[in-house]
Amino acid sequence: MKRVVTIQDISCVGKCSLTVALPIISAMGVETSVIPTAVLSTHTMFKNFTFRDLTQDIVPICEHWKNEGITFDAIYTGYLGSKEQLIIVSDMFDKFKTDNNLIIVDPVMADNGKLYPGFTEEFAKDMAKLCGKADIILPNLTEASFMLGVDYVGNNYDRDYIKNMLVQLTNLGCRKSAITGVSFEEGKVGIMGYDSLTKEYFEYYNELQPVSYHGTGDIFASAVVGALMNDFDLLNSLRIGADYVVSCIKNTMNDNNSRWYGVNFEKSIPELIEMIKK
Repeated sequence: MKRVVTIQDISCVGKCSLTVALPIISAMGVETSVIPTAVLSTHTMFKNFTFRDLTQDIVPICEHWKNEGITFDAIYTGYLGSKEQLIIVSDMFDKFKTDNNLIIVDPVMADNGKLYPGFTEEFAKDMAKLCGKADIILPNLTEASFMLGVDYVGNNYDRDYIKNMLVQLTNLGCRKSAITGVSFEEGKVGIMGYDSLTKEYFEYYNELQPVSYHGTGDIFASAVVGALMNDFDLLNSLRIGADYVVSCIKNTMNDNNSRWYGVNFEKSIPELIEMIKK
């Protein structure tokens, strides 16, 4: 059995970050270890949530694992909340990277042309450095724009623009990049990716759903990691992740008792398992 470690915060209620990464990757038949970077009572769409920073615990955890000889087939990072955490995780990459494992970075920090509260353009530059150590990165267009230091263009782009961004992202140091949430046709949304070794581009699209839910990016990235660990190539891993998110959204839309703060990813896990059967 392959083993992944995912490094991100845990919102005790909220269906995002570690509360989706752990069950999704585990359900895909992959041992899932975790490093919680912070504990929140709920995700930040709630009011008056509690927050406890766990930055000081990350290094001792990694040192213990190193002393025990624990290795990982993939290291997957999601939301990292400070420059200090970026530095610590960058050092962890150096210590746990092998010739055979994958580092996957989802640079969670921005959307819709704006950085999330608490993040700065300087943080985005530091995140770009971390992405340079990854094998695969999964930014949205806003995150890609901030990491490359270019203006966010909204929906005013074509395929050549996205292709150029993908090449620039791999120039940061990663081998493969994929930009999520791109659209070249009304009513369609998806992902375009690039492999810097083969010079190949690839893309995949679904019908645009008429709703938006918190946490779907974390669900997507987690399913992609699980698919990669089941030996799917990146294009098919992105397809599985995207199709799973659509299933989660549809399940939520059809549930009169759904929670406002996230999607019914649990109900769609059987479908996800079918997707990875060969």
